[in-house]
Amino acid sequence: MKYYNSISEGYNKLHKEEQLKKLAIIKKNIKIKNSDYLLDVGCGTAFSLEHFNCKKTGVDPSIRLLKQNKKDDLIQSVGEYLPFKDDSFDIIISITAIHNFDDLKKGLREIKRVAKDKIIISTLKRSSKNNLIEKEIMKLFKIDKIIKEDKDIIYFLNKK
Repeated sequence: MKYYNSISEGYNKLHKEEQLKKLAIIKKNIKIKNSDYLLDVGCGTAFSLEHFNCKKTGVDPSIRLLKQNKKDDLIQSVGEYLPFKDDSFDIIISITAIHNFDDLKKGLREIKRVAKDKIIISTLKRSSKNNLIEKEIMKLFKIDKIIKEDKDIIYFLNKK
């Protein structure tokens, strides 16, 4: 979290273009209704939420990143302890954040717990945690589709 707090002012300049590519892929591959509830786990500055026309919430541990967005429903929290009831969200996204979790297994279990159905997780191809991430994803979720783009692997998942 110290890293993200330290780069918070330039976060969008550093990561926005890359994240927009992933958001376009996600939007092309899922249907979202206005009535859907969407959660972005590890939302950063939450610019990703601007791209979805539904009810949306973002969580991120970095208060400095969250403070850059005044429009959306944002909560300071880590992915391993999501402050929501079971089955709260129709769609959960986590874009290039999962590899930053302190306890990857717990974070994925939390995502599954608060999800009703659709889960989209992207991971950095170069992350040293990719094998563990894929192993845990295969244990916990039904994989609908995997898309490998330039820098990331995007998993389209459902609860088992």
